[in-house]
Amino acid sequence: MQSSILWRRLLGVDHTIIEDVDLDDQAGVLVCRVRPAKRARGRCGICRRRCPGYDAGGGRRRWRGLDLGTMKVFLEAEAPRVSCRVHGVVVASVPWARHGAGHTYEFDAQIAWLVTQCSKSAASELMRIAWRSVGSIIERYWNDLSKEQDRFAGLRRIGIDEISYKRGHKYLMVVVDHDTGRLVWAAPGRDRETLDGFFSRLAASGQAAGQDRLAMISHVTADGARFIHAAVKRHCPQAVICADPFHVVKWAGEALDTLRRQVFDHAVMQALGYSGFGGLDTLRRQVFDHAPGRRRTDQAGRRHRATGDAQAIKRARYSLWKNPEDLTENQRVKLAWIQTSHPSLFRGYLLKEALRTVFKVDPAEAPAALEAWIGWARRCRLPPFVELQRKICTYKHSILAAIEHGLSNGRIESVNTKIRLITRIAFGFHGPEPLIALAMLNLAGHKPRLPGRD
Repeated sequence: MQSSILWRRLLGVDHTIIEDVDLDDQAGVLVCRVRPAKRARGRCGICRRRCPGYDAGGGRRRWRGLDLGTMKVFLEAEAPRVSCRVHGVVVASVPWARHGAGHTYEFDAQIAWLVTQCSKSAASELMRIAWRSVGSIIERYWNDLSKEQDRFAGLRRIGIDEISYKRGHKYLMVVVDHDTGRLVWAAPGRDRETLDGFFSRLAASGQAAGQDRLAMISHVTADGARFIHAAVKRHCPQAVICADPFHVVKWAGEALDTLRRQVFDHAVMQALGYSGFGGLDTLRRQVFDHAPGRRRTDQAGRRHRATGDAQAIKRARYSLWKNPEDLTENQRVKLAWIQTSHPSLFRGYLLKEALRTVFKVDPAEAPAALEAWIGWARRCRLPPFVELQRKICTYKHSILAAIEHGLSNGRIESVNTKIRLITRIAFGFHGPEPLIALAMLNLAGHKPRLPGRD
């Protein structure tokens, strides 16, 4: 085998002529002087069209290649500029690296595979590159890969949700395909404009494929965010919107906890000898001082701790939250005590469980069961649940659609959990773009492969 063919195989390059190989033994670096083959010369670095030459550029430059054993490998070549009629004066393309990149295709591919298997820090140390460079390579690799894949093809049923990826209210909007479980799209933000960007991308991809992909969306699952429902109705009016059952039951749990805190505060008031109060806020101002570093005191300045009924209510939080089938024997005893001592709080518990039962009945019976629950909550004289039934009425059609079609945000929550794990493993993205690229590489169904493997 000729030495030039051997070096091309070792370096993983095509359409490249090996001019010379120089070993710097002191620095432990192997420098391969190369040039593009005749057919690969004189092309725009962005669109790859053949263009007339402009000048010699800034001289010779180097690209990092895959290591050979313990030695770093660099490809060195001229970097002339060409005049493209579309992109203007740009550096000519080279067949071994992306435009503007400082690493070869094979090097980028190996980094992309490594970050789907281990942390960024491990990939950085193994490949001997800067930690920040790993994020740039991930983003660059995914941008190229996404151009080759039609992520929006065949979308029928989708789920939309948001996830916090950083402190300071930094959110990502994510869209998942219910039929395949793939992450389809993600972008920074949590508002209607962000979601409009997804539907615009979906419509543009349909025009390229000769399809109306907005009209092909039949079902959308989401939580109770109003901007999601508004965006879906605007762009996909034919789609059935399904409210996530978990979030609906969570609303009932939050209403029950609000009621429990009100009962607790009333028990504390009675223990301190208050005969009445002008609302919850007045009670908190009179009885408790919540300033950091200060003790909770009564009117006489004595320190107070919850005792008696107040303490029992405080400790019954998980007995009220948990599903009946998961209760321990001690928690069942606490519920029995609440039933006899605080019937209004127990009535709120029954309302929460009744709403959970609505999602378990036969779909044909669900409308009547939901109407019965709404009527009960409307007459219950418990302010948190009276407010909840108004919210349930607003999303009634979406709730019934979720029961009828058996859809929830379970797949989306699974993807969100994996994104959180990726965020922890990657540890410290300075922007959302590398995180999105890494999440897409892992969860979009197009995982990178190691160079040289079929």
